[in-house]
Amino acid sequence: MKAVILAAGKGTRMKELTNELPKPMLCVHGKPILEHILSGLLSAGIREVFIVTGYKAEVIENHFGDGSKWGARIAYGRQLVQDGTGKAPELAKDFVGADSFLLTYGDILVKPETYAQMVKRFAEGNFGGVITVTGSQDVTQGGLNFFDDQFCLTKLVEKPGKEQIEQLRQDGWLKQGQIAWYNAGIYIFRPAVFEFTAKLQKSPRNEYELTDAVNAVVAAGHRMAGMEIPGRWVDVRDPGVLAELEKESAGSNQ
Repeated sequence: MKAVILAAGKGTRMKELTNELPKPMLCVHGKPILEHILSGLLSAGIREVFIVTGYKAEVIENHFGDGSKWGARIAYGRQLVQDGTGKAPELAKDFVGADSFLLTYGDILVKPETYAQMVKRFAEGNFGGVITVTGSQDVTQGGLNFFDDQFCLTKLVEKPGKEQIEQLRQDGWLKQGQIAWYNAGIYIFRPAVFEFTAKLQKSPRNEYELTDAVNAVVAAGHRMAGMEIPGRWVDVRDPGVLAELEKESAGSNQ
């Protein structure tokens, strides 16, 4: 198992905090967000990591180097045009080769054991991949995921609007009192996913969406196993979240 981290964006919602640093290099408890992610991957036995850089790429590349300081092998690819998450993983295609890989956004913090739990879930069946989710009663928060009785993905709806949500209710996808499962931004894929990213068309947001590739994987008959992220999941999306994290005890577990 290898890993691919998407860390190309500036993080415009961080405002002046990202004038000199890309968002994944902002510090939480004295360490860059990316370093927390790397530590978790290493704890799961994943030692080969590819980081997709872009904005202020050299900050990330200079900090981590070849990874030897952490007992890892780190390679890089620069996403020169920021046109969505769907095409970014393709930079790692040669690095991935014939191996399965864990893919995460570079601004998502979870407990370190989450990555090992994902690897375990992937090994439980003949899956095309794993998609992680968090649960909520609020259906307006983000990308909605729907699962069958084996908790395998049947449908993914990216950031549905009010009309889409109403239609999902009418069609029986959303039921009163049922937990809404949200995309948590961490996946496992087999290299076959690149067949689907290669065919992506731009979304109405004028971006290549990774979630469109996930839907195509499912539509082609590959089973994507779902996994609820146990405990902590933080999308470090803005200065408010960063400030809350810094208020925590510096000794708390990342």
